[in-house]
Amino acid sequence: MNLQQLEYIVTVDKLKSFSKAAAACHVTQATLSTMVKKLESELELVLFDRKTNPILTTECGRDIIDEAHKVLRHSSRLKELASEARGVIEGELNIGIIPTIASNLLHRILPQFLSAYPKLKLNVREITTQHIIDQLRNGELDAGIASTPLREDQLEEDILYYEKLMVYGNTTSSETRFLTPKDIADEQVWLLEEGNCLTDQVINICALNSRQMDSNLSFSPNSFDSLLNIVDNLNGLTLIPELYCKDLPAERQVKVRDFNPPYPVREVSLVYFRPYAKLRLISALSNEIRQLIKPTLQTSHLKNSEMQERKKTRC
Repeated sequence: MNLQQLEYIVTVDKLKSFSKAAAACHVTQATLSTMVKKLESELELVLFDRKTNPILTTECGRDIIDEAHKVLRHSSRLKELASEARGVIEGELNIGIIPTIASNLLHRILPQFLSAYPKLKLNVREITTQHIIDQLRNGELDAGIASTPLREDQLEEDILYYEKLMVYGNTTSSETRFLTPKDIADEQVWLLEEGNCLTDQVINICALNSRQMDSNLSFSPNSFDSLLNIVDNLNGLTLIPELYCKDLPAERQVKVRDFNPPYPVREVSLVYFRPYAKLRLISALSNEIRQLIKPTLQTSHLKNSEMQERKKTRC
């Protein structure tokens, strides 16, 4: 039994196909199949039901796969410890990030981060919060970047920054400043698709009803670009985060309005499960994000009493 065989069975279990697993592991299907059969012979167990399509993991194979995940994680941790002993940031870090953060954060941090740590390979996936949690659990991700707090007892949340939520849309006066988020409750407010972290927060802090904004239109966009195009052409308002606001062209920035304190903000954190976390690599990433992003945000000059966060709910 060796680590390569464990990697093979974990990949077959994930992809439910010997041919796809072989391609993912960069070996021939014959090589992978032979190595898996040797492991099954050594264990005197059948790990996969090869008669089904897709391939199914047997009940006893499920327990073996779960332990194989743990062994591979510990193996990765041993390599990380060796790098730490040499004082080097190197290896591979798999990161998941939600779309409403990715579009305005990644281009601000990746160039300098990759330049600062040339021996570190960063794999980034743009996925939902629930997929981040699921993939952290099964070891596909080392960390995630999401809007927090989340209701996960074993999940560590390393707060990166807070960013203000600002009003975007057409108003009767260019001088309009909303006193509180609830001041827009009676306005025509367009939101991202139901279940989105930011949508849930806006509904909560602005005391909005989940009412349809147009009598003959139901629209649930999943990106800020689509959302703003609707606002521009059908009027109404929406809320956008500060980093997204910074990337808007000048003709759209004039449509942005602020609140009086306490300002609605969203909390952005690096999340991970501690038992198998690559803590040194994660710490390097979180420190870099803080240094690059926090000074650019208005929240860096605000007191806690001047910020209004969302309640602790699942995104």
